[in-house]
Amino acid sequence: MEGILDLLNSDLGKTIVNGVSGSTGTDQSKTSSVLTMALPVLMKAMERNASTPEGAQGLMGALSNKHDGSILDNLGGLFGGGVDEEVKTDGDKILGHVLGQRRQGVEKVIGEKSGLDMGSVANILKVAAPILMGVLGKQAREKNVSSQSDLGGLLGGLLGGNDTKQEQSFLEKILDADGDGSVVDDVAGMILGGSNKKGGLGGLLGGLFGK
Repeated sequence: MEGILDLLNSDLGKTIVNGVSGSTGTDQSKTSSVLTMALPVLMKAMERNASTPEGAQGLMGALSNKHDGSILDNLGGLFGGGVDEEVKTDGDKILGHVLGQRRQGVEKVIGEKSGLDMGSVANILKVAAPILMGVLGKQAREKNVSSQSDLGGLLGGLLGGNDTKQEQSFLEKILDADGDGSVVDDVAGMILGGSNKKGGLGGLLGGLFGK
């Protein structure tokens, strides 16, 4: 299964980056950087939430009802006339549900690493969250996801095969960001001084921000 970062490099991913960039008035390369960091974090948060029966049931319900993948069928229409406020409101609710009290800390870390303010990061994520749910919904439908273990497998697969300890540690740390500054420094150190390997999420983030 392709990982969520492979999606960003696909034609669909480029359409999403261009559309989100245009609809939020944010530089395209910075939008891409935000999504490269944020999508795995959101996936990891969903994986955490789905590790309980209640969380898994809630996410499966959302995927089978509202977020069944149909949003992907008309991205041109979604972005063409400016993203509907209803979509952004939905995205806001998704972020609140998935990240909870960690949301501001996550937006702060991603903002500092991408060179954007927290408000711009929040706007990008509000548009991207319903699309990410659509991607999940489509995959869940295609793979007949019907149980907690099925859902865990789907989320784990989309997080990619490069499941190294360093990458998992980065995702865990950014999710535990509480905005006090110390975690931001830790995460910055991981990205800037982290692995030299080219592959995987750690290498990708290091390549983007660490040179």
